[in-house]
Amino acid sequence: MELDKPSLFSVVKKRLAWLAHRQEVLAQNIAKVLNAYNEAAKGRPRGIESDKSSKGNEFADLVKGAISEAKKIGERSEQLSIAGIAGRADIGQVVAAVAEAEVVIQTVVAIRDKVIDAYKEIIRMPI
Repeated sequence: MELDKPSLFSVVKKRLAWLAHRQEVLAQNIAKVLNAYNEAAKGRPRGIESDKSSKGNEFADLVKGAISEAKKIGERSEQLSIAGIAGRADIGQVVAAVAEAEVVIQTVVAIRDKVIDAYKEIIRMPI
């Protein structure tokens, strides 16, 4: 192994740290979007009846569950990577877990972008 090249484990460790940070930022961004959506929903004109059914809660629960699952996948990936660095996990499992975490992050980013686009579209609608 050449001395000037970083080891595979140090690269994986840095990538996982970046993924964990990115996941945290995405969760914060999604929470901000949901808060903005809730605030906009509270500011409806009086002529519009609010739907008291649980449909809004179902959506919020769906988003919270997806974020929770994404967080669990990231944590599992991080744990497997740490175990791989320590020599307690198969490198194939580590690579699969990191790839799964990366796909989850890409999905969360895509969903966040769609939510923000929808919010912007709603804002542009004439009253």
